[in-house]
Amino acid sequence: MGAIANDWLEPLKPEFSKPYYAKLYKTVLEEYTNHQIFPPSDQIFHAFEATPLKDVKVLILGQDPYHGDGQAHGLCFSVQPNVEIPPSLVNIYTELQGDLGCYIPNNGYLEKWARQGVMLLNTVLTVRAHQANSHRGIGWEQFTDAAIRILNEQDRPIVFILWGRPAQQKKAMLNNPKHLILEAPHPSPLSAYRGFFGSKPFSQTNRFLMEHGIEPIDWQIENI
Repeated sequence: MGAIANDWLEPLKPEFSKPYYAKLYKTVLEEYTNHQIFPPSDQIFHAFEATPLKDVKVLILGQDPYHGDGQAHGLCFSVQPNVEIPPSLVNIYTELQGDLGCYIPNNGYLEKWARQGVMLLNTVLTVRAHQANSHRGIGWEQFTDAAIRILNEQDRPIVFILWGRPAQQKKAMLNNPKHLILEAPHPSPLSAYRGFFGSKPFSQTNRFLMEHGIEPIDWQIENI
């Protein structure tokens, strides 16, 4: 199981000594030993590694990792460079094109967003191969809730992008008036037509950041 080594470690440290985390750690270790689990164990905390706490400008909240072979690498909605773009991300790209005019790239690798301060966090950080939501309820939610609370407490403006009901349920934790909360239906093909398309989250995010003197996000993912 990977570890967190950057400035996320100190504020998250209390979680590692709590009973739920000891149980979670044991469960996850057993799962990786006995089943095929995604993402690879050294990428479980990749969302934290790729976007240090001091750099977070935006949080996009996902649910659990992709459960197909070779897809998940620890960033929500993102897939490895040579993997087919999943339907939800196709819809995200479609909205991005309509919102900011970005071209739709030939890959779903969102590392560029993460490196600019867009934290791509799933509420559950592991999953059994080909079994969606199979690690829901084993303790990850408590851990990622702690991370969301830490972000809420930051004394600087952050944009929280909540797509779909599970993400929107976290809104109750976000009570810092410095932040912007953007809500829309989930970008999955089942719900995108209910208001995700046309919600313009990317331009709204950049406008808010610029209003607060923060460098906007370059949302264009380039072709590989």
